[in-house]
Amino acid sequence: MADPSSTLRLMAWLSPAFPVGTFSYSHGLERAAADGRVGDLGAWLDGLMRHGTGWNDAVIVAEAWRRGRDGGDIGELAELGEALAGSAERHLETMAQGQAFAKAVAGWTAGLALPTNCPYPVVFGASAGFNGLPFEGTIATYCQAFVSNQIQAGIRLSLLGQERGVAVLREMEATIIDITARAANSSLDDLGGSAFIAEIAAMNHETQYSRLFRT
Repeated sequence: MADPSSTLRLMAWLSPAFPVGTFSYSHGLERAAADGRVGDLGAWLDGLMRHGTGWNDAVIVAEAWRRGRDGGDIGELAELGEALAGSAERHLETMAQGQAFAKAVAGWTAGLALPTNCPYPVVFGASAGFNGLPFEGTIATYCQAFVSNQIQAGIRLSLLGQERGVAVLREMEATIIDITARAANSSLDDLGGSAFIAEIAAMNHETQYSRLFRT
């Protein structure tokens, strides 16, 4: 990412100040924590990134980047990304953030044909490809933002403190680099996951009475 404008654009789009509302979602972490499923947040995040939605999002971001760059069919990919949401709240999370991101990024994406309803990783990857942002940098920063948001949710849920949160973020660098390299060479045939406890937690969150997060 030698071009400063590319770095600044990715930082802006993934900044907590960018009006996407990521702070409102825990991705099922709130319910998993309430059920005593999260002993080590670092291990939980590593599992999500390697075997769960973190991996699938990275693959989708990579494919969306290619289609955004080449003018490919984003609508078809958006339908696939939406279908991958395995519960009502996961669907809310990816679609609401996608809609908010598409609206906020519109000043950078005039001329990019996006579906009316587009999952977050699809619209993010397509916007980055359309803008010619670095391919692997796009995947890596998206993964980093995903992990950072989960750590912030963990801090709000009192799973860990800020000092340990920073340590987990540092420890996750190797995982993010590995996922980025794999996703950069992936195709849609590589989609899939086995993070069943995280998926069940996201489903059970729908009936949780007292909660901080929308998901």
